[in-house]
Amino acid sequence: MHTIELKNISKEYNGVTVLNDINLYIQENEFLTLLGPSGCGKTTTLRIIGGFEEPTKGTVLFEEKDITDIPPYKRQINTVFQKYALFPHLDVYDNIAFGLKIKKLPKSEIDSKVKEMLRLVNLQGFEKRSIDSLSGGQQQRIAIARALVNEPKVLLLDEPLGALDLKLRKDMQIELKNMQKRVGITFIYVTHDQEEALTMSDTIVVMDKGRIQQIGTPVDIYNEPKNAFVAEFIGESNIIDGIMHEDYLVEFSGQNFKCVDKGFRKGENIEVVIRPEDIEIVSVANGQLNGIVKSVTFKGVHYEMIIESKDFEWMIHSTIMKEVGTEIGMTVLPENIHIMKKVRAE
Repeated sequence: MHTIELKNISKEYNGVTVLNDINLYIQENEFLTLLGPSGCGKTTTLRIIGGFEEPTKGTVLFEEKDITDIPPYKRQINTVFQKYALFPHLDVYDNIAFGLKIKKLPKSEIDSKVKEMLRLVNLQGFEKRSIDSLSGGQQQRIAIARALVNEPKVLLLDEPLGALDLKLRKDMQIELKNMQKRVGITFIYVTHDQEEALTMSDTIVVMDKGRIQQIGTPVDIYNEPKNAFVAEFIGESNIIDGIMHEDYLVEFSGQNFKCVDKGFRKGENIEVVIRPEDIEIVSVANGQLNGIVKSVTFKGVHYEMIIESKDFEWMIHSTIMKEVGTEIGMTVLPENIHIMKKVRAE
């Protein structure tokens, strides 16, 4: 079932539109990520779901009931912010127990629930620790435990890993996904980090300028971007103008290539997307395209090379390194040529 539904949500601040007619279904037990650059509207969307902002137009449904005007504390939704908002004067136990004490639950029940949460976030024995003595990753876990102990049906996470270092971020990405599976509730996550979204999400919602650009699984978003913005924002992409001559036959760089796309008009102007890792380096004699290596950058697991062809500069990611100035051939398989409708200005 749909746990949350946003219907025709728009939001304006002082006459400036920051969300423009957003429609979105969020499923039960789903890990959904709102992904986009700063200012795209993802945090505003999250705050509207949580009840911290009211939409200018539209309706928020929770399990098919209208909650648009319901305050945050009456929603079965909890939020973990980037700044964890833990209480520095309370120890770990009392931070987690805070909401349960407000509900005036029996002491034995509070104790049981707090210990269960500490087991969930792998911080058993930390009950009496002060918040200031914890690392950033530990504080993040306590903030999640405090949110989950109230048994919300939805947990909102607003860039909660933003303050952590790179290694800890990667560790916590896996930890968060495993946690979501264990507790079996809906997680709605906000980030501008593409790798983070691809790693954790069941569903990614790519946003830009207050609009949803594409909704799909990480594989769909990466392999089948709907437009140039998605293709450029999610990883690296070569985007080149082309012509769709017929189903499964596209022209770009002055040559015809087989592809796996269909449904375009004959002779339609389109855009072709090819990921850098999908271009294979071959001999000049065997290349579908040829070019000169213009630059080489070592990226750790691969080399990033810019190849100057007659009408385009191609980016290639390869474990094979070619020296600057070398002429090479390039090939790409039909299934790695992705065709998009042309929406950008000529």
